[in-house]
Formats: sequence, C-alpha cells, structure tokens
Amino acid sequence: MVRIHPTAVVDSQASLASDVEVGPFSVIGAGVQVGPRSRICAHVVIEGPTEIGADNQFHPFCSIGGPPQDKKYRGEATRLAIGDRNTFREYVTVNRGTVQDEGVTVVGDDNWVMASVHIAHDCRVGSHAIFANTTNLAGHVEVGDWAILGGCTQVHQFCKIGAHAMTGAGTVLLHDLPPFVMASGNTAEPHGLNAEGLRRRGFSAERIQALRRAYKLLYKQGLSFEEAQRQMAGMADEPGQDADAQSDLRRLIEFLARVSRGIVR
Repeated sequence: MVRIHPTAVVDSQASLASDVEVGPFSVIGAGVQVGPRSRICAHVVIEGPTEIGADNQFHPFCSIGGPPQDKKYRGEATRLAIGDRNTFREYVTVNRGTVQDEGVTVVGDDNWVMASVHIAHDCRVGSHAIFANTTNLAGHVEVGDWAILGGCTQVHQFCKIGAHAMTGAGTVLLHDLPPFVMASGNTAEPHGLNAEGLRRRGFSAERIQALRRAYKLLYKQGLSFEEAQRQMAGMADEPGQDADAQSDLRRLIEFLARVSRGIVR
C-alpha cells in the first residue's frame, strides 16, 4: 500500500502507484502521476502536470514540475515527463515546458542527477546520463544518452550535447558538443575523444579507431565544417566498415546535420 507520511500533503487529483513512498513534509500537487516503487523523500515538492515512471528516487528539497523560468510563460498547460529509474539528489529543480516549444520537458531513464542541478523548460534529456553537482541546463537544451556533465557545467539555451559526450568541471557550453567528444573550459574547447568512457561501455577497438579518424577530420586537419561532414559520410560508406562503427559514424553525421549554434571547436 502507498506509504504517505502523516505530515505530507498529497492532492486528491494526484495519482500514485500502490507502493509509492512519500516522506515527511513533501507536497504532491494535482495532475502528478507517480509510477511503481518510486520513493519521494522528505521536503520534496512535485507540481503537475507531471508524469513520473517507475523506480525513481527524489531526495530532500527537490522541486519537480514547477512552472518554467520564462518571462513569456502565462500559465499555459504544459507538462514534465520523467521515465524510469532516475535518481534526483538534493535541491534538484526540473521545470515544465513552454508553448513556445513542444510544451513538455522530458527526462528519460536511468539518469543520475546530483545535488543542485537545474534542468530548465523544454529540455530533452536522454537515458543513462550523469549530471554532476550544480550543473545547469538553460531552456531547450538536448542531452544525448550516456553523456556526462562535470560539476558546475553551464549550458546555454538551445545547445545540443551528443551521446557519450563528456565535459570537465566548470565547463561553459555556448555551442553544440558533438557525440563522443570531451570538452572543458570557459568557454568550452574540445579535448579529444571520450575513449575511456567508450571502452567502459564496451566499444570495440575498431569502433574507437573509426571515431578517432572522424575526430581528426572534424578538429585536426583544418577542414571546413562542411568538408569534414562530407569526408565522414565517405568513411561511413567504406567497404568492410565494421557495422557498429558505421552506426557510430552515422550518429555523429546526423548530429552534425542538426547543429544550430555551431559546434565546440
């Protein structure tokens, strides 16, 4: 049965799975849906409309599903959607979307969100990402699967961060960060391929070598952005190319085709 502490306040229009736990002094608003086995610790505020999947953990003083920090917001019916098995540590804030975008902020599955992280309106976070303490995403930011953002990373609005990318502590991202690339600094500069992270996730030597070649095209050979993209496309179509490496290269090419703010270079 639902375990709700006597001091918690749960709106009658909230929907909690039968085994959800709500700790002392937490407030669950109308339009909030919480999936099975999720745990809401003490002093958490969740506002709706917010949809939360299974096995999520919300640590003390999280503020989830609040209105967007956007001056254009006029109380429109926007929402937040959170997947499964995410951990939100102390003082994390995640805001709902705006009608200027698709009206929804999305957080996928298996993300680890450390203390004092802010995920702003209309962000789209994939799965298996790690956000170290005090990282801030401005509005409309996209974060790919398995990305790792070092402590106090600051991301400008509308930036895109590719899958398996990584930033160092104190990084300021004003441009898009391609998949598989490491960056750090204020403002961010590229610092090679995230090879160690890829090895830990089971990438073969062939896949990593192909991505090293692509990184050199993008950053080391003095090519224009357009020419680097053309040569990468040629690499992906080389006879005998490892199928997984080919998939990685196409993911990189597709990301570069969607760049809107320029890339970290």
